Amino acid sequence: MEVGQGNMGARHDAEGWIGVSETAQEMLGRTLIERPCLIAVPPLHRVPLRPGNVVELVGPSASAKSEILLQAAINCILPNVCNGVFFGGMQRLVMYFDLDCSFDVQRFSNSLKKRIADACGNSTFTFGGNQRLLEDLDPLAEQLHFNEDVYFSCMRRFSYIRCYNSYEFLASLKTIRRQMQKESEAHGVGVLYLMIDSISAFYWTDRASSMWATGGNRNCLSFRSVTEAVIQEIRKLLDVLPVLVLATKATILGVGSSACENDRNTFQGASSGSINSNKSYGSHNRAGFDLYKEYMPLAWQALVTQQVLLQVKGDNIVRDEKSLPIYMSTWLLPVLNLSDMFVVEEAGISLLS
Repeated sequence: MEVGQGNMGARHDAEGWIGVSETAQEMLGRTLIERPCLIAVPPLHRVPLRPGNVVELVGPSASAKSEILLQAAINCILPNVCNGVFFGGMQRLVMYFDLDCSFDVQRFSNSLKKRIADACGNSTFTFGGNQRLLEDLDPLAEQLHFNEDVYFSCMRRFSYIRCYNSYEFLASLKTIRRQMQKESEAHGVGVLYLMIDSISAFYWTDRASSMWATGGNRNCLSFRSVTEAVIQEIRKLLDVLPVLVLATKATILGVGSSACENDRNTFQGASSGSINSNKSYGSHNRAGFDLYKEYMPLAWQALVTQQVLLQVKGDNIVRDEKSLPIYMSTWLLPVLNLSDMFVVEEAGISLLS
């Protein structure tokens, strides 16, 4: 009798668990509110992105990877509308991990000032001494004060974290959840972007360290074990907080590879877990794009939900009497049958038609 009652209770619990608690419309409405699609800066605008995604920007050195992070951060910390002025931002917080120690704060500041000045209809953005010369012009002086307030409020929504090795990065990830909560409470808005520049910064140093490790310490110092611990912390963070991860990664094999090398890397990718097989990129072998070898552990590759390849086109274009290099972006995951050409100007990234 007790056994029968136990079976009936288990069945009732199972039916209650699979029962309908909300309609599909309610579920979609709740999802879109909790994790809405984001307005991404070019060239990330081609694919809908939402919190919970992990986007990898991969490419050789000087291919505008960090610049895309910088412009995405500016778009995030800017307000949408402030005192009737449309800025087009999201007024959210950004946590920026600088693992390469190459963050250009001057470029970040100047680009943010240019965006604010353009939105306000100003040709310049002025502080300090120049402002005192314009005190008699009340409307312009008020505009300068307004620009200054917007600038500093934006900068307060940007958090910068520099790490010098994998262990500092791992320790920061373990404590960042509490920091995010404090920042959210202080500003009244949550963190939207978790940026990592670059996820492969310590690849060679960790590999070299593992060669010197002995005995039981070898596993602790291996690149794979440290990276998997980092990935586990990122997963934990994504489970509890609606953030979007943007990470850059440098290529170790790319432009200039011969056809034989490309074929060999494509063949080896089937067994070594390279991007050619996992991301369905090598099979396309589109003209004008070089294949490269994936070197990050499979755990990281499985975490990535979107992937963009960035390259330098090789040609230059003249804008305002300045010769600017042309960059090219290609979506590897998901695979899109188009590429975007863009240049980096003072105000940010501009697409070429």
